[in-house]
Amino acid sequence: MEIFKDWRGLPAAAKGACVALGNFDGVHLGHAGVLRAAHAARPDAPLAVLTFEPHPREFFRPQDPPFRLSLSPERAEALAGMGVQLLYELPFDAAFSHLSAGQFCREVLHEGVGAVHLACGGDFAFGHRRGGDVALLARQAEAFGMGLSVVPPVSDAQGLISSSRIRRLLQDGYPGYAAMLLGRPYTIRGEVRHGDARGRTIGFPTANIALGRHLEPARGVYAVTVRLPGGAEVNGVANIGQRPTVGAAESRLEVHLLDFEADLYGQELSVALHHFLREEQKFPSFEALKAQIALDAAQARAMLDRDQNPAKPL
Repeated sequence: MEIFKDWRGLPAAAKGACVALGNFDGVHLGHAGVLRAAHAARPDAPLAVLTFEPHPREFFRPQDPPFRLSLSPERAEALAGMGVQLLYELPFDAAFSHLSAGQFCREVLHEGVGAVHLACGGDFAFGHRRGGDVALLARQAEAFGMGLSVVPPVSDAQGLISSSRIRRLLQDGYPGYAAMLLGRPYTIRGEVRHGDARGRTIGFPTANIALGRHLEPARGVYAVTVRLPGGAEVNGVANIGQRPTVGAAESRLEVHLLDFEADLYGQELSVALHHFLREEQKFPSFEALKAQIALDAAQARAMLDRDQNPAKPL
């Protein structure tokens, strides 16, 4: 997949695509429905996504707590896995936010990326102060000779599949249900940083990763799998939170990799949350904490082994 950061001056090979529009935070099953509709409408054209970085909500409300399900590299990887060939990841800044809906259609979609067909959800809004809706998009698309597919929302028995619903599931401690709506486990990707090394002193060394702009899921302990830089996956047990036993103030992700020893400082890991084991809690001593971590690790090992070997007898 090729990634372009501007709609201006694109090479001819990057134009003439069927373009799906939206933020695509999380790249969930609802987004997959938009991509399928886009491809079905024009299977002869390259499949493309036009999205924004940062997320417009981050630009307009920087004081909000982090809420992103997927940052730029994670989103790109997920879209590539769904067959997207071209990604227009446009910088969302003050100048871009002042483009009118008409300018967006003419300058970006028609003249810039040269879209032959568009696809979006029924709630797609665009342009200065979200002045454009799908009705306006339809009129503009017709005027510029672009096709348009407005894709109905994807739902399950519990309701609409959306990024906001997935966020709530993660914040309530249901990574398994979130994975069903994402089509894959929820993953936090980040660089391993130096911590206070307390885990090593009690026999459970951890890789410490800042949550950064990622949504903070429910605080507590998880069974996880960790993808290493070379692509190998290792099972682990992780804590997300402020570590009340040691009195830390900043929430972060700490991962203990099972049956694995290596120096991972400075390397980027992808940590997939599979099962929520327990809430974060404060222990009266490091010995009590050490005993509980041993229990957590054993539980995580058993649950992940069952996931990965479903036919194995109990």
